[in-house]
Amino acid sequence: MSDPTAADGAGEGTRAVRAGLPEPVKYEPTLPGPVFAAHFHLPGEPTGPYTYGRDENPTWTHLERAVGELEAPGQDGVETLVFASGMAAISSVLFSQLRAGDTVVLPSDGYQALPLVRAQLEAYGIEVRTAPTGGDAQLAVLDGAQLLWIESPSNPGLDVCDIRRLAEAAHERGALVAVDNTLATPLGQRPLELGADFSVASGTKQLTGHGDVLLGYVTGRSGDPMTAVRRWRKIVGAIPGPMEAWLAHRSIATLQLRVDRQSATALAVAQALRGRREVTGLRYPGLVDDPSHQVASRQMRRYGCVVSFTLPTRARAERFLEELRLVDDATSFGGVRSTAERRGRWGGDAVPEGFIRLSVGAEDPEDLVADVLRALEESTR
Repeated sequence: MSDPTAADGAGEGTRAVRAGLPEPVKYEPTLPGPVFAAHFHLPGEPTGPYTYGRDENPTWTHLERAVGELEAPGQDGVETLVFASGMAAISSVLFSQLRAGDTVVLPSDGYQALPLVRAQLEAYGIEVRTAPTGGDAQLAVLDGAQLLWIESPSNPGLDVCDIRRLAEAAHERGALVAVDNTLATPLGQRPLELGADFSVASGTKQLTGHGDVLLGYVTGRSGDPMTAVRRWRKIVGAIPGPMEAWLAHRSIATLQLRVDRQSATALAVAQALRGRREVTGLRYPGLVDDPSHQVASRQMRRYGCVVSFTLPTRARAERFLEELRLVDDATSFGGVRSTAERRGRWGGDAVPEGFIRLSVGAEDPEDLVADVLRALEESTR
């Protein structure tokens, strides 16, 4: 795992605490409160930055600068756009960059909403090809594609691909590259530095980390592709509320603290599960014997907060979840309170009935490990 200190000299904790803050003004708050406005004073020609609430908002501006400073520190010519949810951000890239007759490559093992996206893309006359994340399998179906969509680590299987290798191959073929960076966060990896054109994420998850905000974002290099994403946001109106944007910015200040704690505890949980006879298919990129560890260690600075594994049956998995005391049975991931679920209950993911996705929170590591192991024992009864 590489040095987490950024190239511009500022540590990641320092950057997270100060990201996106405006220049200090005497007697003004360091982080201005949310601006609730549908319209702004606009005499004469509309030449200022804020004209109408669907286009821009000062609270978004601070948050977008903050995310950009984390995704692409020290880089000029990079912009970030925030959205009402992660799916709004994903949709903005796919539907702004593709048109009838184009081809897109998606992961076959990605987020469970991608099959819904695929159906809509195909309804618009766009060819969709899929391949697994692991083993860089998407390389085999790249020829003729206009866009490659990468999800690394994949959700929920936690496979990892070589983003730089895939991005170079896609660009050689004239395709744009988007990376879903939700699970890694910008403190885990920076897709633009690995060659991607877009870094896309659900800020609902670990970026904001408290399970109380729906948010998404797209970060990319300034130019026609990002102009198209901005236009799509304006047309669709998939904008975040100012309160959500402000809460997200406030939460980013503790991102490095949360990510470090959660990643370390996730590794401890994964290590505790190794060798348990009832546990199969254990995955965590930070484990040295994980199939993805070698690739992950080259491109990730932290390995995330999610551990996945499979218990023998659906009933055993459900008993395990019922026995947990410090882990909520809930969907989503990345929050300060640990959550877990039997992922197969939703459908859409090609996982066994006993597959568990465990999101590690900020509890004391010893307490959480003890709770998981106790629940495993209790679930045998």
